[in-house]
Amino acid sequence: MTSKARHTLPTHSVLNQPPERGDFDLWASDPVLQDVTNVAGGRIAPLAAYGETLGRAETRELGRDANRHPPELRLFDPGGRRLDEVRFHPAYHQLMHLSQSAGYAALPWDGQPGGHATHAAMIYMASQIEPGHCCPLTMTYAAIPALAAHEGIAAVWRPKLTAHTYDPTTKPVTEKTSATLGMAMTEKQGGSDVRANSTIATRDGDHWRLRGHKWFCSAPMSDGFLTLAQAPGGLTCFLVPRWLEGDRNAIHLMRLKDKLGNHANASSEIEYHDALALQLGDEGAGVRTILEMVHHTRLDTAMAPAGLMRAALTEAHHWVTHRSAFQRRLIDQPLMRAVLADLALDWEGALTLGMRVAQAFDSPSPEDRAFARIGVALAKFLNNKRCPIVTVEAMEVLGGMGYVEDTPLPLIYREAPLNGIWEGSGNVICLDILRTLARDPLAAEILQAELNAAKGTDRTYDAALNAHHDRWPAVPPEAEARWFAERTALLLAASQLLRHAPGAVADGFIATRLSGDSGRIPGSVTGLDTDAILGRLG
Repeated sequence: MTSKARHTLPTHSVLNQPPERGDFDLWASDPVLQDVTNVAGGRIAPLAAYGETLGRAETRELGRDANRHPPELRLFDPGGRRLDEVRFHPAYHQLMHLSQSAGYAALPWDGQPGGHATHAAMIYMASQIEPGHCCPLTMTYAAIPALAAHEGIAAVWRPKLTAHTYDPTTKPVTEKTSATLGMAMTEKQGGSDVRANSTIATRDGDHWRLRGHKWFCSAPMSDGFLTLAQAPGGLTCFLVPRWLEGDRNAIHLMRLKDKLGNHANASSEIEYHDALALQLGDEGAGVRTILEMVHHTRLDTAMAPAGLMRAALTEAHHWVTHRSAFQRRLIDQPLMRAVLADLALDWEGALTLGMRVAQAFDSPSPEDRAFARIGVALAKFLNNKRCPIVTVEAMEVLGGMGYVEDTPLPLIYREAPLNGIWEGSGNVICLDILRTLARDPLAAEILQAELNAAKGTDRTYDAALNAHHDRWPAVPPEAEARWFAERTALLLAASQLLRHAPGAVADGFIATRLSGDSGRIPGSVTGLDTDAILGRLG
């Protein structure tokens, strides 16, 4: 039995401080997640088990340890031989084992219904506890469809990537019980413009040799990387194994990135020194091949901000429930309730929209596949633009303590911008939205059908939708892409809330996001049913 901390001290008694949160079940305490998972067809049993484990105090402490003790680069052994390895704190490995065993990367590919929706709910919950370890697991999940471009490669790698185990040993993939797969695309001169990549691929028998640099390589201790290089036939996708039979591949780690956040995860610069590579997809079709992976990683970058918002809001809610100021509990003060309720609308809209997109990933129908293409871009854009705002406001709720590392808020705040940058920053995503609508008539048709599905249920929504069509009867010019993407995504989220959320939530979202009945700063609202909205925080 653990002794309680002492609250009577020589100079004062500790009063008016919230108690430690202890164990809390991320699944059982989140009625909104339960509702949207049921609508999306996700699997309850694995999510209930995962949420209960993630919410334990000891698991949260693993997340703090993994961030307090960031990965270390080991370039050489004591004798001067090249290692090119990253060493992680044991807490990181424990989190990787927990999530892999739960099926984070595997469930979407086991042939059972609701796998992508279940995975989406897992990234949402994992992001609340320790977002850094999600990076290699997300890429592992997303690499599976890209491997379909080569049956032989898929036959070797897919069983390892979808195993419910975690194996961090330095062995060739054929000797491991499981594997992770990363990505290395970005180069200094090109950034998002991967067609400007300069890494050269040279044929070597049945394989290729790559020479060049990569400015960002996420999760450099992965067992392999999908990468792009210039072959004689054009930009081509390759799988570069980390470990070869009896040797290390010629992948040199140059340095780890000193990042704002995501501290538990290693991100690096690498060079290929004639590294052995396996061609994946047709020569010259590299972008088309890798886009299968990018499409799926974008689902995670749309869901993770919803999890971060949830984590920030529950910390703020716990604080105001147990702290008083000016002779009243903070949670009972009208202005505080208005701020929290307004923030909660962002969170619930993000979660509901993200899970609708995940549901489309699970469907093989052409209509749902088309909706997944456009929906994931809209959800990623909107959710990530709201996430930093929600997290900083939640931090402010705690006052000075919100800025202190004793609370989770600094970690959440550092993480908040990341998913908006990863896999296409805001402008890239907005241009992708315009391009998809211009080139894919089915995506435009299905998007319109999703927006129309809520017509007739709310006059304010109908008016906003009509105004949207009047303003943009066709795909807008590039300079208006952000405005168009924001309004479209807000309407899409509102459509989902009207059909699946309580009236207080849908009405509040529409009044404050679509009708202009609010200011531009969170909490600049009136008329919200704060009891009903805050009750959804669990």
